[in-house]
Amino acid sequence: MPRRAERYLQIAPHSLAIVLGAGAEGRPGGGGGGGAGPVSELGRHRIGYEIFADFKRENMQHFWDRRATTAVAETFFLGWIDEQVLLVQGKEEHLEVLRQGWARRSLKPPTGFHIKCLGLDHRFSKTLLP
Repeated sequence: MPRRAERYLQIAPHSLAIVLGAGAEGRPGGGGGGGAGPVSELGRHRIGYEIFADFKRENMQHFWDRRATTAVAETFFLGWIDEQVLLVQGKEEHLEVLRQGWARRSLKPPTGFHIKCLGLDHRFSKTLLP
């Protein structure tokens, strides 16, 4: 009997894919016209860990929400895929707080990006939250 194909590719347990897009206003101080957009420019000049550190810095400002601050502090850099997907790892309860923050629109993107969507659960696939 043939095995049913998995719909999802599990990259790592207790991980979350944060799919990023070019920020609406681009990078501050980035001069003028044409050429490559902010994501390709950032992707060439910044490594994934720096983008993750910026993501953490942006989201450590939730002084009114101790759970969010703790969740962000307790996540770790797992990887950077195709200059647009940030993979983070942490305890499932911390990842759930990040998901809730995204649903409430309080989760902030790294500088120069916006968050398009979050990967479902601890599996990354083409099925993503809008």
